[in-house]
Amino acid sequence: MKVPLTINDFLDRAVAVYPDRLAIVDEPDQPAPPLPDLTYRDLGEHRRAMGAGLDKLGVPMGGRVAMVSHNSARLLSAFFGVSGNGRVFVPINFRLQRDEVDYIVKQSGAEMLLVDPELESTLADIEVDRFAVLGQESDALLYDWDGTPQPWTPDEDATASINYTSGTTARPKGVQQTHRARWTNAVTFGWHAAVTDRDVYLHTLPMFHCDGWGMLYTVTGMGVPHIVLRKVDGMEILRRVERHGVTLMCAAPAVINAVLDAAPSWDGPVPGRDRVRVIVAGAPPPTRTIERVETELGWEFIQIYGLTETAPLVTMNRCRQEWDDLTPHERAEKLGRAGAPTIGITIDTARDGEVLARGNHILAGYWDNPESSADALREADDGEVWFHTGDGGVIDDEGYLAITDRKKDVIISGGENVSSIEVEDVIFAHPDVAEVAVIGVPDEKWGETVIALVLPTPGAELTEQDVIDHCRQTLAHYKCPTKVEFREELARTATGKLQKYKLRQPYWEGMDKQIG
Repeated sequence: MKVPLTINDFLDRAVAVYPDRLAIVDEPDQPAPPLPDLTYRDLGEHRRAMGAGLDKLGVPMGGRVAMVSHNSARLLSAFFGVSGNGRVFVPINFRLQRDEVDYIVKQSGAEMLLVDPELESTLADIEVDRFAVLGQESDALLYDWDGTPQPWTPDEDATASINYTSGTTARPKGVQQTHRARWTNAVTFGWHAAVTDRDVYLHTLPMFHCDGWGMLYTVTGMGVPHIVLRKVDGMEILRRVERHGVTLMCAAPAVINAVLDAAPSWDGPVPGRDRVRVIVAGAPPPTRTIERVETELGWEFIQIYGLTETAPLVTMNRCRQEWDDLTPHERAEKLGRAGAPTIGITIDTARDGEVLARGNHILAGYWDNPESSADALREADDGEVWFHTGDGGVIDDEGYLAITDRKKDVIISGGENVSSIEVEDVIFAHPDVAEVAVIGVPDEKWGETVIALVLPTPGAELTEQDVIDHCRQTLAHYKCPTKVEFREELARTATGKLQKYKLRQPYWEGMDKQIG
């Protein structure tokens, strides 16, 4: 017997086993009226009503529905309401500029765009067949509470969602993830993270990030309450950990730093001690930060490595029995590696050190981009087809992967991917810039931060603020350089190619690893 694997399996189980259990506590402080607390039975009804609503709107099976939103119950329910009814969900980074969102809507062929009220004035003029602001307007449009949705024949190879990644070019690429890929990532993630129905999950990670890394499906299948957090604030995270009995969260390194900064001001013992597991991805935090999570917060630190293209779980690094007698610092050093391959994933490195991966939740391809798909999924030295990550790494004697550099020159700042090439293109468009190199350098708060090394044109009176302001006219602010340094020359090869590893080297000296 073979039964198709789809994301509906997770909500179907929750509705059957935990119908009256609390499913979602919405963010109370948001511009749209928050949804009331939902049980899993309620969430199942939302999926049904959204399917009937999409039918009434004429969105066909396989049609794309895009949403630009901060974390909210409406965004969470749409993962099941859209993809669970045979359409393709396109969650978009709410930090992007208007033109960036416009490109994604058009490139994905989205037939509908839903936007957070905070973003209405910026995005309202994007041309799309159907546009709605999240809240009462979208609720009235999307939900047909009396209707019965058109049956969808489950297909595990159908695209469930398209997530856009900055990649290495000025234009983002849409990563197609099938229902099967989402399913295998979620189940594997839950196994390694030991998710049970006794957990309580806090959404510190933006849900648009690779479908909340897939953990939103995992915890749903186990009937876990979702606590929605709209904007990251260290003290507010601690409050919700205490109020709701949170046991689990996924986070970028910047979130960990925000909690560590807030903890000394907390009145009394830090909540969640010996209870909270925090799963971190992005630029690996310094060893000292990992150690502080254990010693100051009393939380368990778990690190994963992956990409949007891998759904994302490639490796996981979680404290193992053999490390129990180590000191906190020694454990932190062990946990600083990207980790060991998860169940069902095989990793290797190419001759040039590029990290390769194979497994069931690697992308199906880039949406409407066969050239990039063929480049990412191609034969390696062994003649087998592997996903080429673009990251450089080494696999040690314990089978653990450590990332050594990013061959694609993608900078990860606060968990957000920043394409150095994209930023360079924008800066080079300034008339007073002759040459520019954008690199990632270590930053205690964000993991990495963006700096620009600029050669001005002769006689130009260019300032650091001029460059930053120029970038902010075009790019999302997290992509803009936080510092600009003016140089007389940039290290290049004999053929004129920038040698970014030489440009990065002074900033990374003495660090545990160089990944910028």
